Amino acid sequence: MRLVDELFELYRDQLTGDEEDLDAITAAVIENYNRKDLLTIVNDMSNAELEHFIGLYILETLKNKFADYASYDAYPSTKYLQ
Repeated sequence: MRLVDELFELYRDQLTGDEEDLDAITAAVIENYNRKDLLTIVNDMSNAELEHFIGLYILETLKNKFADYASYDAYPSTKYLQ
């Protein structure tokens, strides 16, 4: 993806590439692009990039849903049930 390649070239000698750096770059991109810009990026993706993009979205969204579900207390404590 051209955007990722450009971001990598811009930051590769300035950042370590750890999770915190990548979160900051990602947040900056999302914050500075509008919906139309983001859809243009998606439209410019190759089929393989689009499949990877959607695959990651599904994977991460499902991970979050299962994590939320696992932490959900189906039987919250009450004064009668503990």
